[in-house]
Amino acid sequence: MEGLAKATAGVKNIIIGESATVPSTDELTELREKYEKTGQGHVFTFYDELDATGKTSLYEQLANFDPEYINDITETALHPPKTEDVVAPKLEPLPDAATSSILDSKAEDLENWFQSGLDLVAENKVAVVLMAGGQGTRLGSSAPKGCFDIGLITKKSLFQLQAERILKVQQLAAQKHCKNEGEVIVPWYVMTSGPTRKPTEEYFKNATKTVKVNGAYKTVPNPYFGLKEENVVFFEQGVLPCISNEGKIILESKSKVAVAPDGNGGLYQALITSGVVADMKKRAVKHIHAYCVDNCLVKVADPVFIGFAASKNVDVATKVVRKRNAKESVGLIIQKDGKPDVVEYSEIDAETAEAKDSHNSQLLKFRAANIVNHYYSYDFLESIPEWVRKLPHHIARKKIPYTDLESGNSVKPEKPNGIKLEQFVFDCFPFLAMEKFACMEVKREDEFSPLKNARGTGEDDPDTSKRDIEQQGKRWIQATGITVTYKDDNEHAGIEVSPLISYGGEGLNFLKQRTIQAPAVIEWEVEEK
Repeated sequence: MEGLAKATAGVKNIIIGESATVPSTDELTELREKYEKTGQGHVFTFYDELDATGKTSLYEQLANFDPEYINDITETALHPPKTEDVVAPKLEPLPDAATSSILDSKAEDLENWFQSGLDLVAENKVAVVLMAGGQGTRLGSSAPKGCFDIGLITKKSLFQLQAERILKVQQLAAQKHCKNEGEVIVPWYVMTSGPTRKPTEEYFKNATKTVKVNGAYKTVPNPYFGLKEENVVFFEQGVLPCISNEGKIILESKSKVAVAPDGNGGLYQALITSGVVADMKKRAVKHIHAYCVDNCLVKVADPVFIGFAASKNVDVATKVVRKRNAKESVGLIIQKDGKPDVVEYSEIDAETAEAKDSHNSQLLKFRAANIVNHYYSYDFLESIPEWVRKLPHHIARKKIPYTDLESGNSVKPEKPNGIKLEQFVFDCFPFLAMEKFACMEVKREDEFSPLKNARGTGEDDPDTSKRDIEQQGKRWIQATGITVTYKDDNEHAGIEVSPLISYGGEGLNFLKQRTIQAPAVIEWEVEEK
């Protein structure tokens, strides 16, 4: 896209040693004029005093931005157009025709969606996109969040749990259609950020698994968690320059512009720029499931969800959970002036938040809590270039370290001195006609347990993630009719059921003649020899 276009190629560079390529005079002049013309020429303040590596680094970074586009989106974000006599938007729940709920759907509908979803998986028409750019800083980890060990007995990370769910859904589809292992492929497109790209790739390459041999456990290599390397595709989220309160691009150092990820809405541009959408076309993918890495319960490539969305013939569908109460701080999926949209909890008043459903006074009128778990048709993703420039940019005021242009000294501000620009993944929803959008309500305890906070917080932390997985496993075991006892009479103990054994509670009949003592792990049907 124009906003991310590189500087004109084809001009000869001057090679300095083997480690750096300094731009030619013509290249430098052209880029410098581009920034000066837009009032951002200060980014070259220290250029002449840099060494070859510094000059190359700064030039390449600046060549990847269009300063005119940066000015435009900054101006719009800081000073949105004012309209007189603004009429408050009309907010309504989504129409019944666009919604379904796992909580009250007919069993035959759920089964039909599941089976049709499996059929699409078996036809290799389903892909998965993972938003995994976050680092585990708030969790006390320097590694990418997907690498985090939430404390399961098996020590499985979020990445491993999700990879194993892909393996299992491939297996279920292959079994249904009598296909051999490897014939059914669900490609996994993993979006990282710049800082997490390398450690994420290395983590996948160096993955291991624990096997049980003759009653003993040992760790063996398991690259890509058992998935084929060619079907795990890494790509990077984009970045945008940080902007001062005066609208100027901030220099982090003499040779580097301060940048920040462009938000989860940057997914769309990244899908195009990285060639992911082109790869999907080559693979004949038609249905895409996209989600965030921090949800330990996510049903990756969920056949029910895929089948539901495909049956509706929509371009976008979303999963939601029921809002716990009127005061829960969650965004809500609604229709705004007849268009699908998301309204943040801070954008609605108490009266609206507390309003009751006209058909059921026990339920909130607005209760569809957004969990960033979406379905896209391939056709919609292919159309990204037609609408991506229309996505709004939101501002986050931050304390951004910078280099003083007068002294050249590094400064750590004590109060917010600038903004970071970001897009939200749901900002494309209003581009759709209502008939091309659908929403599925799922059980929170089965599908949504986000990892946001450090251990010990008591909410959305590693302990709650571990608890939710183990309690789900125990429910599956008990639903199968298997007797569960408890070590030390601890009735809160749970059971970890490996995704390789069961995707959603199925396939556990082999345990029926046994008594399971919790806490426990169900990892193998038989011992590996």
